[in-house]
Amino acid sequence: MELGISIALILTSLLMILLVLLHKGKGGGLSDMFGGGFSSNFGGSSVVERNLDRLTVITGVVWFVCIIALGLLVKP
Repeated sequence: MELGISIALILTSLLMILLVLLHKGKGGGLSDMFGGGFSSNFGGSSVVERNLDRLTVITGVVWFVCIIALGLLVKP
């Protein structure tokens, strides 16, 4: 069980990094360097941006639940 949650935590962490970098940047930051060009070409629609926001929030909640569950399992 602990191994499964650890794997889920690693996968959600990587997915969260990817999703945050895909967001449209407000200024000249990391999102412009890595994901800004991609999201500005394909993410011009507000529907796409809204779905990206929802997916980021859902991934964040799953990530948080994995951390809490792993902390409760490892607790001596």
